[in-house]
Amino acid sequence: MASKSIAISGCELPQLSWSRVSLFKPLNWIGSLNTARRDVWFGAIRAEVSQSVDRTVTNVSGKLQKDFSSFPRPLTVADFSADPDDGMKVRISYKGLPGSYSEDAALKAYPKCETVPCDEFEEAFKAVELWLADKAVLPIECSIAGSIHRNYDLLLRHRLHIVGEVQLSINLCLLAMPGVRTEYLKRVLSHPQVLDMSDIFLSKLSVARESVDDAAGAAQYIASNELRDAGAVASRRASEIYGLNIVAENVQDDSDNVIRFLVLARDPIIPRADKLYKTSIVFTLDEGPGVLFKALAVFALRDINLTKIESRPQRKQPLRVVDDSNTGSAKYFDYLFYIDFEASMAEPRAQNALGHLQEFATFLRVLGCYPTNTIAL
Repeated sequence: MASKSIAISGCELPQLSWSRVSLFKPLNWIGSLNTARRDVWFGAIRAEVSQSVDRTVTNVSGKLQKDFSSFPRPLTVADFSADPDDGMKVRISYKGLPGSYSEDAALKAYPKCETVPCDEFEEAFKAVELWLADKAVLPIECSIAGSIHRNYDLLLRHRLHIVGEVQLSINLCLLAMPGVRTEYLKRVLSHPQVLDMSDIFLSKLSVARESVDDAAGAAQYIASNELRDAGAVASRRASEIYGLNIVAENVQDDSDNVIRFLVLARDPIIPRADKLYKTSIVFTLDEGPGVLFKALAVFALRDINLTKIESRPQRKQPLRVVDDSNTGSAKYFDYLFYIDFEASMAEPRAQNALGHLQEFATFLRVLGCYPTNTIAL
């Protein structure tokens, strides 16, 4: 039996032809064969055709295997976890310039990520919403300066979900142009909070302080203008990026300076109950005696540990008018309450606690359920 080939979708498949018997001639002669000889003849044909088909399938599978390997693999439940995947090239938006502490936090969570700098916190949110980035990393509280209230407000304004957290130990460095010593400096530039964190050190230098929007931006400004009378308080990475020397390290007043960052994404992750999870919520309450106590009691009754409580006046309706029969009308701030608690939404106790809270909360929203930070500082 001879074979020819035809191309189908880039693969060659054999086309059978017969050297001993022409398929285009009448096959009436087969009828003249006895039953035994017909069975032998058809059996030989079936065996040969089967071998040809097997060879064809093997060749096709081999040639398509490389193409199939390039297709995206199907998603599984494991893909919806917040565990960093060093091999996954994700785009992370953050506020600031390259070398900022927010970028350090993004690289700590996703060492091989592509970082996307943004001018403002809100632009980092929008970058994820508009699919310009996969996730955003934004600071939410500092062990020295306290909560970053702007980002609490943006969490409520935007519909991103918290999928992780990162705790970053901060090392404030005094940077200057190569060859410049501290006695040459007349001024130091950095973010206002960074300048406040290094107040004692800067006071000893007797230098003027200039506030800028970003610590890494201060380093970039000095390097680009080759300023030899100015220094910047910024990160170690900023010195490497902008070619500055580290004049002094750990210039912060408090050596234990930690910033907690949130990782935000368009979609929530599927919570699990096999390891420690944290859940963040925001809610409002009606006016009444003991109502906040009742709200917090729903967690205590179920042995759920609260790790963070933050209150913010409602921006759209900050004041609430209360009619007191003894003193007349009074105006009070109407608050939003942000709470972090240690429990997964996959646990019945967390579900029951939120169900109980809904009985007297006028508004309740789950901001995210995510693994507790376990990355070493």
